[in-house]
Amino acid sequence: QVQLVESGGGLVQPGGSLRLSCAASGFTFSSYTMSWVRQAPGKGIEWVSAISSEGISTSYADSVKGRFTISRDNAKNTLYLQMNSLKPEDTAVYYCAKSPLDWGQGTQVTVSS
Repeated sequence: QVQLVESGGGLVQPGGSLRLSCAASGFTFSSYTMSWVRQAPGKGIEWVSAISSEGISTSYADSVKGRFTISRDNAKNTLYLQMNSLKPEDTAVYYCAKSPLDWGQGTQVTVSS
């Protein structure tokens, strides 16, 4: 079955950086567009970024454009999200997603001084 395991979250000061990883298994990772979504406390799900199956095309929410970079390593079945210039409003649980029905368990990112 599909398994997505996120890691790399933590507590970081405003302006800091984190790199999230998502290890995928149970499906042909290299065949799927993958996404990152997040959920801030008390708020709904927000789409953050997506990357095409071969990693050629990427897209970002306006709220993270220029600060976050999505990438993937199909040889390692792993999705990444490099987050720079973090802001308190980036605080959320971050999930990688293969589809609206296939998410990981999430990793907490807290941006606070």
